[in-house]
Amino acid sequence: METVEMNSVSLKRPHSEDDVANADEIKRQKTSEKSKTGNDSGQSIETVTEQPDKSLLEDTKNEIIPNEESEEQEDEELEDSDEDGDPESFADMMKHGLTESDVGITKFVSCHKGFSGILKERYSDFVVHEIGKDGRVSHLDDFSVPVDDEDPSEETFTVLSDEDKQRLEELQLLKNKETSVAIEVIEDTKEKRTVIHQAVKSLFPGLETKTEDRDGKKYIIAYHAAGKKALANPRKHSWPKSRGSYCHFVLYKENKDTMDAINVLSKFLRVKPNIFSYMGTKDKRAITVQEIAVLRITAQRLAHLNKCLMNFKLGNFSYKNHPLKLGELQGNHFTVVLRNITGTDDQIEQAMHSLREIGFINYYGMQRFGTTAVPTYQIGRAILQNNWNEVMDLILKPRPGAEKGYLVKCREEWAKTKDPAAALRKLPVKRCVEGQLLRGLLKYGMKNVISAFGIIPRNNRLMYIHSYQSYVWNNMVSKRIEEYGLRAVAGDLTLKGATAVHIEEGDVDNYTIHDVVMPLPGFDVIYPKHKIGEAYKEMLVADNLDINNMRHKIRDYSLSGAYRKIIIRPQNVNWEVVAYDDPRIPLFTTDLDKLEGKPLPVLPTDGKFRALKMEFSLPPSTYATMAIREVLKMDTSIKNQTQLNTTWLR
Repeated sequence: METVEMNSVSLKRPHSEDDVANADEIKRQKTSEKSKTGNDSGQSIETVTEQPDKSLLEDTKNEIIPNEESEEQEDEELEDSDEDGDPESFADMMKHGLTESDVGITKFVSCHKGFSGILKERYSDFVVHEIGKDGRVSHLDDFSVPVDDEDPSEETFTVLSDEDKQRLEELQLLKNKETSVAIEVIEDTKEKRTVIHQAVKSLFPGLETKTEDRDGKKYIIAYHAAGKKALANPRKHSWPKSRGSYCHFVLYKENKDTMDAINVLSKFLRVKPNIFSYMGTKDKRAITVQEIAVLRITAQRLAHLNKCLMNFKLGNFSYKNHPLKLGELQGNHFTVVLRNITGTDDQIEQAMHSLREIGFINYYGMQRFGTTAVPTYQIGRAILQNNWNEVMDLILKPRPGAEKGYLVKCREEWAKTKDPAAALRKLPVKRCVEGQLLRGLLKYGMKNVISAFGIIPRNNRLMYIHSYQSYVWNNMVSKRIEEYGLRAVAGDLTLKGATAVHIEEGDVDNYTIHDVVMPLPGFDVIYPKHKIGEAYKEMLVADNLDINNMRHKIRDYSLSGAYRKIIIRPQNVNWEVVAYDDPRIPLFTTDLDKLEGKPLPVLPTDGKFRALKMEFSLPPSTYATMAIREVLKMDTSIKNQTQLNTTWLR
């Protein structure tokens, strides 16, 4: 098989309106490419299979470190404001971003001619269904709630007034000086009092109740049972022993990433986010369907949220005795629409047959590396070098590129004064990495950057060093394909179970490129026995790192390494070319459409535009964008997309 070099790309039109598009939504799209420092980058074109490699799972626990309620609310309001300007100015800023070649993505495996298409013109053009470890694809197809005699009555959710709920929430979160809240029982009956008791205890974990007579009137008095400790865990004694401790449900969400969705659910349920567990994070700009588990929250209470949540639906409830674990999934199934395609029928057939039969290079996608002029892998490299002043400088220094206005001001203040307190005052959003690091510097001092950096949630800190591993892997795989093509050669690595072994000269004919793996650098991996093994060492030496000593004096930052297949062949690949006239209409039905009985869209036989509908399944830690890149032969970097989009506007 011959390989094809990355060539110049034709792309595409700018974003069109989404289902709920308005001026604010369009503004948000312009800045959605800003790199987040959590599990999801927020890119406009991105994968939703971002998972840690299995050998790294022990270092990437599913932890959520919630901040103060008021701070979160303030942050959310700010994140919806202060947007950047028109598309052309945004494109100018994105000139400083990364391209694929900057992170080692340079090769293709197929020989067809590339063509243009619009990915995620609407977020509903990108649909993801999680595949569980048992191979079952998650679908939202049932809103019914398991029948349980222990569940409170429906009246529990309506008996309290909005004012009562506000006062109880403030009491629960210790936001005022009150030690209790009194709720008058207007229609005094034992049944009425029982419902109010149940409502308070169900809706406000951590609060207890009692009945008191005051001036001849009956009141339910709510008070704290165990102070702040009670907020962290739902009430144990009220959960039936016969019922599994975890309620599993399917979360259907639109245009919201997994962490944001869980934060919203936790606020409505008035619990901490860390009682939720899941197998993988999913994209924001997409419709995604995945399984979630939550500790000791009833299906009835979860189902009630369907009446008040926008862009979420919860269903397929069941009680089980176990939570979910990050990485415990078989993969994800994608349904993708590429709109306004220019390829001929023959080009499309060649591209899709190649994707199905050969696959695509298993590169780490662009969202792994950030979008500003300071890529995440550079910070990871500084961590591995134990160069903590550079880590601090890279995170906080001014940089060209698309950023929120308050971040720009914070960086300018830092460059001018090196005063963490002064810089923090310019930064109203405290839960971003910059805010967390500045708070750490205030707490531990400028001479203890290690401890200050440690305030950042562990997943976010590890993201930087994993980004560096990914950067090395991408570059080495491109070099491997350039040197040896798409065939197995002596000295390559393959897996026997979980163990990597070298392919010997006499066994080469027993293997194909689909059997070959490449290591992510670490202390517990071996390297190829040909030129690429030396290339790994040379790359790390150039970065002042020793490939034979990847243990860090801080255990969290010691890299054990992992193995990753060079080529991924998607499963369940299907495609169809359809015609359409109106870019706003959906081109297939979602799980929610089916539940609500919406008919299939009626499409013209000879429309103004053509779209490629494609379906495929991928394992964890593979990037759907890299599969689509192989089909279109296009650069998936935001820098390239944005500049081409704004050129189209002119």
